[in-house]
Amino acid sequence: MTVSTSATRSADDSDHQSEVARPSDSRRDPEVLREALQRWLAAQLPSDAAPEVTHVHLPDANGMSSETILFDATWSGEVHPLVARVAPADTTMPVFPDYDLDGQFQAMTQVREHSAVPVPVVYWSEPDPGPLGAPFFVMARVSGQVPPDVMPYNFGSWVTEATEEQRALLQHSAVNVLAQLHDIDRPWERFAFLRLPGAGPTVSEALAAHIRQQRDYYEWTTRSGPRSPLIERGFAWMEENLPDDSSPAVFCWGDARIGNMMFEDFRPVAVLDWEMATLGPRELDLGWMTYLHRFFEDIAAAAGLDGMPGFLRLDDLAALYEELTGHAPRDLEYYTAYAALRQATIMLRIQERAIHFGQAVAPEDPDDMIMHRASLEAMLDGTYWEKIR
Repeated sequence: MTVSTSATRSADDSDHQSEVARPSDSRRDPEVLREALQRWLAAQLPSDAAPEVTHVHLPDANGMSSETILFDATWSGEVHPLVARVAPADTTMPVFPDYDLDGQFQAMTQVREHSAVPVPVVYWSEPDPGPLGAPFFVMARVSGQVPPDVMPYNFGSWVTEATEEQRALLQHSAVNVLAQLHDIDRPWERFAFLRLPGAGPTVSEALAAHIRQQRDYYEWTTRSGPRSPLIERGFAWMEENLPDDSSPAVFCWGDARIGNMMFEDFRPVAVLDWEMATLGPRELDLGWMTYLHRFFEDIAAAAGLDGMPGFLRLDDLAALYEELTGHAPRDLEYYTAYAALRQATIMLRIQERAIHFGQAVAPEDPDDMIMHRASLEAMLDGTYWEKIR
């Protein structure tokens, strides 16, 4: 599927929940948006630029997290394909409690400046909700192929139709993105705005703070919905088995999955979705990358499909990462289970949201709101790992 968009499908957006009911959202009037964007853009450019905004489009996936607006803008005789990412309205029952759009803007700016990772050009960050009703930022629109989420890319897509060599190149180039991000020097200073409360500069300190943040997110989610015994068991397990690692924390993409990349000839041309960027262990990204593929693989297996069992396997990612960086990943089973736990909290919120909008019925057991319940239980029991190695 060839697309021409910087619209993203992050775990934050949770578009990868392809089997979960998607509540409908109110749709903005494209003409009203066009006029608002044109007025705002005129204030950002020189007085003689005379910007004109055209072809405003809202992708169907809007509403689960940050809203995406695609548009073209012409000024000074040149056409600029652009994307606005807008914080969601409270009426959409957002998946997350807050959306730091300016933090995403800053992260993308720093990554572009200090690495070769292909991040779209970011133009403006607008904290004032006045122009569009919520804070937003504007970036360049990029063309490329995206591994689809609906239906998942391992159900049948340009990824499954590729040769083994092409998929190996895609896997290598995706892991190389992580290697480059983790190699950004002085991350504790450059990304100080990403420091979590109580976090220190070591892996163990940063990870402990990250787990506390995820616990806070779970508590926020359950204010309006049921509690999950499985998720609570998972957090207890994570804290009891916290790795002891005094090495320095690195810059982490946070939402490290191939569905958040655009590819051309199986190499990334755009790396998207920076809502989950943080300072932490390298393995945080590696665990997320392998688990989000496993999430799709488990769905494929349940549907009786072949899937892509030889792709993004845990040991393969570890070996490739060590080859690229010289760093041998540690405790990857822990970080993969942590990814599944974080995904479980997101799914709990999404299903709560679907129930609220009348598109799902609350089950008797809240843990049944977690699609990958069986996988997470197996991880915590230590019986899951053979299938992904």
